[in-house]
Amino acid sequence: MYDLVDVVPVDTIDPGTNVLIAGPPMTGKQRIAYDVLARGADRGDGSIIVTTKDSADKAINEFGGRVDGRDVNIGVVDCVTKQRGIGTVDDDPRIKYASSPVDMTGIGIKLSEFLQEFYEVRGVTQNRVLLHSVSTLLMYSDLQTVFRFLHVFTGRIQSAEALGLYVIDSTAHDDQTMNTLKQLFDGVVSVDEGDGDQPRIETAGL
Repeated sequence: MYDLVDVVPVDTIDPGTNVLIAGPPMTGKQRIAYDVLARGADRGDGSIIVTTKDSADKAINEFGGRVDGRDVNIGVVDCVTKQRGIGTVDDDPRIKYASSPVDMTGIGIKLSEFLQEFYEVRGVTQNRVLLHSVSTLLMYSDLQTVFRFLHVFTGRIQSAEALGLYVIDSTAHDDQTMNTLKQLFDGVVSVDEGDGDQPRIETAGL
């Protein structure tokens, strides 16, 4: 199995770039996104995960397996634990909690807090930010609301000169929705079922 991140040229693109990773379920979208985060962590970048789908603990475990438990700069905005009411909202400096995927104002505030903390407290000037997943946001809010949120979110990534990664299940949304959202991003990585066990990856705008 080859390293999927090697065919996604994120290490050569400019800071402030936002990339949409789109494809059907079970094609490795999430894996690619986490691998790109880990590649950044290897060179000292901060890693921020906004999770609208999994708990912070699950996201940290997913990421931690890629950095071999090394002490890296990681922050997670957990949008599910409070909403589900399961597990505990522990006092962990790596985690900030939004009330739900609908709380887009809260999500944006928590992201800004991490970016500010990484820069002012930890001295981290380069960050990679993953939002997993856009599809979950669209389950709870209409396209117009999600578009406005992502417009602000991508702008924040751009102004912070970070790298933004956004995962979406392309088969869960119609072509009009996908085309509308793609306008917000500098590049799109399309992952599809390939031959055998390996997905087929196409990049546009990168």
